[in-house]
Amino acid sequence: MQLKHIAGAVALLALAGAAAADELVVQIGHSGPLSGPQAFSGKDNENGARLAIEELNAKPITVGGKKVKFVLMSEDDQGDPKAGVAAAQKLIDHGVKFVVGPYNSGVAIPASRAYNDAGVLVATVATNPKITLQGYPGLFRVNASDSQLGSKMALYAAQVLKFKTVAVIDDRTAFGQGVAEEFQKQARASGMTVAGHEFTNDKAFDFSAILTKLKGKKVDAIFFGGYAPQAAPMARQMQQLGITAKLLGGDTICTAEMGKLGGDGVADNVLCSQGGAILDKAGAGPAFKARFKQRYHQDADVYAAAYYDATMLYAQAMQKSNSVDPAKVGAAIAAGNYAGVAGSYAFDPHGDMKQSPVTIYTFKGGQPVALTSY
Repeated sequence: MQLKHIAGAVALLALAGAAAADELVVQIGHSGPLSGPQAFSGKDNENGARLAIEELNAKPITVGGKKVKFVLMSEDDQGDPKAGVAAAQKLIDHGVKFVVGPYNSGVAIPASRAYNDAGVLVATVATNPKITLQGYPGLFRVNASDSQLGSKMALYAAQVLKFKTVAVIDDRTAFGQGVAEEFQKQARASGMTVAGHEFTNDKAFDFSAILTKLKGKKVDAIFFGGYAPQAAPMARQMQQLGITAKLLGGDTICTAEMGKLGGDGVADNVLCSQGGAILDKAGAGPAFKARFKQRYHQDADVYAAAYYDATMLYAQAMQKSNSVDPAKVGAAIAAGNYAGVAGSYAFDPHGDMKQSPVTIYTFKGGQPVALTSY
């Protein structure tokens, strides 16, 4: 009797071993600000990646004759370069070979060096042009760059809004500085006068001195290179100071958090540019938004769809290359084209998207509302 039990246990172990042998476990790493003032973005991005992983595991793909089980490993990089490098090292030490993130350019630039040295593939939405100019073959930007976000906002201001004079404020982060410089460059090229360029930081909340200085210049708009936790109080203070100029910005202020923090100071006086097409008009956009809301009981914010797409992009490239070797998967991504929720992903030799539409938004009832894509 005892022998029968032992034989049964051995048989069960053998079956478990066979099941394990038929399965490949692939870790997807996520690095983003999961704490601090930008946590709303980090968690939204993480949710986009998690939704993709859950859907992939519900209908497993097969690579090399084995079913793939995806596991998410998420690290809080705090939106800080030093913490970002530590998060990267932690993911590397755990054997992660595929990463979505970092979200912040200031984190992505130093962290991408560590990922490259470890042979890790990275799909980031960080926008500073310097990121993809580093020459790392496994680095892909799944979003428009600052040159597209900043310049399209300037073109819209000049061609559609017919503005003549603008001012610029940037928060001195890699993102804020990059997008502000691109806006300024295109503003001048489009015939607008840049009446001033002021500086703050990504921890500031009082902008009254800078805004009072710019009020005297009678500008049509102020472009802010920075994030929603600073842009929202800036919009409120512009209202309090009686400044009627529009507040313009990049993708990081195209978020419901902007309306939440800014109250009635954020309405059609604020415009922002975001990479990607209008989700409601994209083929798979409405269905994605519905699945996201059902899963998380809240609307997808700025880049949830891009993080979902980045995770699916890895899975498709694994199938195409019939491998989970990052070198082979990276080669398949570089040579291929993936039709995602937020756009079509095909990359140039630098790892930038060959075509990335940019959508201009304003705010109604505290929510970003799309105006046009081009």
